[in-house]
Amino acid sequence: MKKGLFTVMENASIAERTLRMTLAGDASAIVRAGQFVNVEIEGLYLRRPISVCDWEAGRVVLVYKVVGAGTQKLASLRPGAALDLLTGLGNGFDAGASGARPLLVGGGVGAPPLYGLAKRLMAAGRQVTAALGFGSAREAILVDELRALGAEVRVATMDGSMGTKGLVTDLFPALGTPTYFYACGPEKMLAAVERALPCDGEMSYEERMGCGFGACVGCTCQTKSGPRRVCKDGPVFKKGEVLS
Repeated sequence: MKKGLFTVMENASIAERTLRMTLAGDASAIVRAGQFVNVEIEGLYLRRPISVCDWEAGRVVLVYKVVGAGTQKLASLRPGAALDLLTGLGNGFDAGASGARPLLVGGGVGAPPLYGLAKRLMAAGRQVTAALGFGSAREAILVDELRALGAEVRVATMDGSMGTKGLVTDLFPALGTPTYFYACGPEKMLAAVERALPCDGEMSYEERMGCGFGACVGCTCQTKSGPRRVCKDGPVFKKGEVLS
């Protein structure tokens, strides 16, 4: 974990109530896709956890949805604004477990951390497929960006306005059996993915957090090995590890 000041370079709308923020600063503590940052927001007591979409030396990209007071304030920031971040939080995905044909499954704003993962899997020569689920075409994010990396991308929307009408799991029969899967999204979606895919995989869980680094124990979940902290022991857990 590292604490530092970052400068907003871009904070632009990319979909309905969803923005992409590019920050300049020390990204050296981020070492795996699936890790997150904890953002200090002026006037609010608790930091806000946001998954890392992508990173490189001196640069971090966040994609977030406006859902409350914290993200509303973030959405109002302009280039040049300063933000205090805790970086390198969480354990992230194990890209080495992917096998040759990994499947990435994202639901809504669960898609952003999968972009950084796909980028690194593609660089390692993996054949990446991404299955993304959204409420409607207005909420769809990172579809073109993932295709630009060379990934095969399938989309499902609840209202049928883009791709297949239905749930993201409705895409699975046409995709065959992957060597491994990585999933991020709402807990109900993760449970459905776990039931639907026979292969091993990893799932990133969303949870309300206090400190973001394991001290407050406010984000505890129950696992086969006992209580675990989503912020410190997760947010990524192996398939079957978290008890629903």
